[in-house]
Amino acid sequence: MPEVGAERGTQRALVERAIARGEYGLLTLRFRASVLDRYRERADMRLLRTRTGGRLAVVRGWALDAGIAPGEEEIEVFASDFAERLPESERAHWLDHLAAPPSSANFALMRLSGTACIDDGEAEAW
Repeated sequence: MPEVGAERGTQRALVERAIARGEYGLLTLRFRASVLDRYRERADMRLLRTRTGGRLAVVRGWALDAGIAPGEEEIEVFASDFAERLPESERAHWLDHLAAPPSSANFALMRLSGTACIDDGEAEAW
């Protein structure tokens, strides 16, 4: 299993390439591994994996590759695969299992609303 520093280096390389080349689909989305539970009992589904990666596939249908995060509690998929390979009818289920890192909700709202600022108090030294 790669060391934490190696994982960070790989993630950095992906982000650098995505930004430099405009290949934003290389950025990954993380989901709780429980997202796969609904597929385990379906006769038309195949779930295959190694220690660090796997594939979810419908027989004669769509397929999605995923990385398995250390600890196996989360999986990651490339944003382009999520948008292009996962059927739209499956996306809400996956988004219900989104493993979002800690973030600023107000910062995201500013981007989503197009508002330059959200009043959440006086300016502070950073």
